Amino acid sequence: MSAKIEFRQDEIKVYLEGEIDHHSASIIRMSIDDAILSKRPQKLVLDFGKVTFMDSSGIGLVMGRYKLMKSIGGRISMENLSASAYKVMKLAGLERLGEIKQREVI
Repeated sequence: MSAKIEFRQDEIKVYLEGEIDHHSASIIRMSIDDAILSKRPQKLVLDFGKVTFMDSSGIGLVMGRYKLMKSIGGRISMENLSASAYKVMKLAGLERLGEIKQREVI
C-alpha cells in the first residue's frame, strides 16, 4: 500500500494504491494526519482509484480522517471507488460524512 499526497491551495488529495488492511491503514493514517495538521486544508480528497483490496480498516481510515478534518473546520470526499468499495462505503453510511463518487467505467 502506498499513498501519494498532493497539496493544492486549500486542498490535500491523497492517491491511495494497493491493499488497505489493518497494517497499511495505520501507516497511511499517520502520513495523512501529518499532512492535514501541517497544512490545515479546507478539503481532503481520498482517491481510491488504484486500491485493489480494502477491508473494514478502509472505513476506519475514512472515519478517522473525517473527524480530524471536522475538528479543523474542513470537509472530506472520496472518489474513484470500485463498485464493491462504493457499496461498502454506502452501507457503512459514509455518504453522511462527505461526497462519495464511484469509479467511472469506460
